[in-house]
Amino acid sequence: MSPGQPEVVEFRLGDVVTLRRAHPCGGREWLVDRLGADIGLRCRSCDRHLLLERRTLERRLTGFLSRGDPAISLAVAPQGQGGGPAGSGTGR
Repeated sequence: MSPGQPEVVEFRLGDVVTLRRAHPCGGREWLVDRLGADIGLRCRSCDRHLLLERRTLERRLTGFLSRGDPAISLAVAPQGQGGGPAGSGTGR
């Protein structure tokens, strides 16, 4: 990583985060329930769901209240092309 680029924040399924501003319902805690280019967040007060771009979430993030289990995030992560036995390309 070059010195001018900010560090990428690692998000996990099950993380509970706080953002700069409160939700209109007054809630300040958000549960991370989807990972990818867009991060899915669920308000812990009113159960409303929203998607934020990863970059936007990284800017608005103030902190983690609790961290999710890394094993769960790895279990649902998409596998790369040709990474496993099924994608080895030698199955004739």
